Amino acid sequence: MRTIRKQSLSNISEFKNQLLHWAQQFREVVFLDSNTNYNSTRKYANYDFVLAVDALTSIKTDYTNAFIDLHQYQSQTNDWLFGYLSYDLKNDIEDLKSNNSDGLQFPDLFFFQPKKLFLVRENQLEMHYLNMCDDEVDSDFEEILSSTSSFQLPTSCIIKQRISKENYLSKVEKMLEHIHRGDIYEANFCMEFYAENAVIDTLEIYKKLNIISEPPFAVYFKNNTDYLLCASPERYLKKEGLKVISQPIKGTAKRSFDIESDEVSKTELENNPKERSENIMIVDLVRNDLSKTATKASVNVEELCGIYTFKQVHQMISTIVSEVENTTSPVEIIQTTFPMGSMTGAPKISAMNIIENLEETKRGLYSGAVGYFTPNGDFDFNVVIRSILYNSKNQYLSFSVGSAITSKSIPESEYDECLLKAKAMFEVLQ
Repeated sequence: MRTIRKQSLSNISEFKNQLLHWAQQFREVVFLDSNTNYNSTRKYANYDFVLAVDALTSIKTDYTNAFIDLHQYQSQTNDWLFGYLSYDLKNDIEDLKSNNSDGLQFPDLFFFQPKKLFLVRENQLEMHYLNMCDDEVDSDFEEILSSTSSFQLPTSCIIKQRISKENYLSKVEKMLEHIHRGDIYEANFCMEFYAENAVIDTLEIYKKLNIISEPPFAVYFKNNTDYLLCASPERYLKKEGLKVISQPIKGTAKRSFDIESDEVSKTELENNPKERSENIMIVDLVRNDLSKTATKASVNVEELCGIYTFKQVHQMISTIVSEVENTTSPVEIIQTTFPMGSMTGAPKISAMNIIENLEETKRGLYSGAVGYFTPNGDFDFNVVIRSILYNSKNQYLSFSVGSAITSKSIPESEYDECLLKAKAMFEVLQ
């Protein structure tokens, strides 16, 4: 059982910073920020920001039987759970492998049941504490309000590119050969940037990344020495009662400081046949995935190829929904749609096989998902993109970027799109 205390907040921005600094004392931290000045996903947003800290129980595993273990853990706890699903859980769902290099070495799946949970919406704070900790509510709140920024660790990292431009262009040509042969229609091809012997102040880098992008699915994640600093604009999947919502992003255009040029860029994205075909192919894939758990005739496209503007880029976002039976397990809904189509391609299994052969790094948490389950079995998860991953124990830092390859793709243009998506990460690490 949890003790719930409610509190009005006068300065949300200041409290957010104080809360994040206070949270650093804990081994497990998940901070989710919707940056509420953006409305692309506001219709389905529950909170302005959420913080979960300090595990009472947890689950950490590789991909083998991961979804069975997660189902058992989620159904037995019947409580708030926070954590992540890595891309390589694909190997638990299908007969697939992940043999590429892995400098990060994160577990494939990690969730924890927090002792302390903070939910904020429209200046109202709810503190949910397990009964064993309820005598700490008042003292913690006072401690949070007195928290201040600590010494900032100087950034020290030399970023390298895993795949050279020449090699990247060659690999995209091979991907196009698969498309022209009919092996796939589309695939998301990614490459890694990395740094060895890297030293960073994870909280300060996260705050800089969040300020640059202000995305609706920002995450600061810590599990002991494993960190994720995430500026994702994309929702993977949400369950709200019997309704399931997916909002894949496919289609990107850079922004301009000039208002007229910016509007032109936005209009060109909206009418770009290549970008629209990318998006529509993934919409079809998501519709098929959702149908595996949906009630009859309940899968619908609420919005097709909507254009939304973020600080760094314009994005094309579609919204697909379905209804499920109240007996359907939340973990089953995730398992039958994972990994998300926007980060794989179509047909999904063929695309994942080709991706594995052409990419040079194990994706791990990149293009996986971070989020939470509620006590009543609802959930909300993002897509881990525009993110920095860091293992502080072995001082390995990584961020990856990718783009969707279709028959209309021009390798040079795809390379440029990858660099555009990497821009924010380079900025905060310099």
